Amino acid sequence: MKVVILSDIHDHIWNLDRALELCRDCGVLICCGDLCAPFIMKRLAEGFAGDIHVVFGNNDADLFRITRTASGYGERVKLHGEWADVEIGGKRFGVNHFDYIAREIAPSGHFDVICFGHNHIREITQVGATLLLNPGPVMGVKFDQGTPVATEASFMIYDTESGETDTRFIPVPSLS
Repeated sequence: MKVVILSDIHDHIWNLDRALELCRDCGVLICCGDLCAPFIMKRLAEGFAGDIHVVFGNNDADLFRITRTASGYGERVKLHGEWADVEIGGKRFGVNHFDYIAREIAPSGHFDVICFGHNHIREITQVGATLLLNPGPVMGVKFDQGTPVATEASFMIYDTESGETDTRFIPVPSLS
């Protein structure tokens, strides 16, 4: 099964819409937090047909409205709070927003894959039996000592059968 992993949307609807178009062949979506506004939850649920697992990040301020929006899509959209422990395609996934928490849990060996975001830096790292995945920011910005710097907007697709991870870059539309 193909699992799309994304993080750090920060209300960037244009990049999110392009990402969702590029992952229509995936069966499950994992969002590692920082949706930001409730309208992003709606966009995820209406733009992706499969099951959706969401953990909250440090910039998800309106949890009441995000939760209320998600509840309108039934059991297909699952909000897990700050941590998710889910089995997908025979693999055990741990999902959290924060890189430093993911790194602390990885050596435990309890998970096949741990997905995270927060630092806006793409990463694929093997820690023992656990694969750490940070898909990078959908919003296309990282921070250098607090200063925003443009970076490639990205997400990842993980195949539970092959164990392969594919980083996808979100194309920026031409202004001409």
